[in-house]
Amino acid sequence: MEATNRALTADVIAALRYWPDVLWVGQKNPPDPVDITILLPFFNEVLQDLAWWNRDWKVDHVEPGRPVETGDHLCDPAMRFTEVSIPGTVVSRNGESLPFVAKVGFTGSRLVRFQAKIGDVVIGPAVAPAGESEPHPFGRILAGLMDLRGIPVRDMARAAGLSALTIHVLRRGKNPTLLLVRQIAGILDIPEADLRVVAGLDDGSEQ
Repeated sequence: MEATNRALTADVIAALRYWPDVLWVGQKNPPDPVDITILLPFFNEVLQDLAWWNRDWKVDHVEPGRPVETGDHLCDPAMRFTEVSIPGTVVSRNGESLPFVAKVGFTGSRLVRFQAKIGDVVIGPAVAPAGESEPHPFGRILAGLMDLRGIPVRDMARAAGLSALTIHVLRRGKNPTLLLVRQIAGILDIPEADLRVVAGLDDGSEQ
């Protein structure tokens, strides 16, 4: 089963929507309590489905979440989008503990986004097949900016003095170099410094 695009039970949805610190504002009585421990097996199942997840670790504690983004609650529930951050901890078999925050996005009863931060590491579902490196996020942003500006691959290649193949592999997730970023920034009408940040290259990078 995929980490995303899975069905959520009513109990999991209730736990994801239990935000006492938010719902109690302006209310005379606190909201009815919800058993949020139902999220422990849910998160562990999602993480276990990641092929590269270290199964020595598991989520052992969660706290009520906070909404990050919510749709119009008057709209059709099947189309309503909610994103919530759930804090907690993960522990290893040897007793080591790390802070854990899951960002969960769902529409109706369907999980559409999942990302977790464990310690200082952000993880999520893999895109590439097992044994292959993950595509660099710069590729998706480059493709979006080119499409938004109506710049075909051939025109970008010609303007940057690069081959069309180079632009194609960048769009597909090849790690960008500082030289490529410099060549592309002006064509996209973006400051080079801004595009370096998007590419994950700081001022000292000389790749």
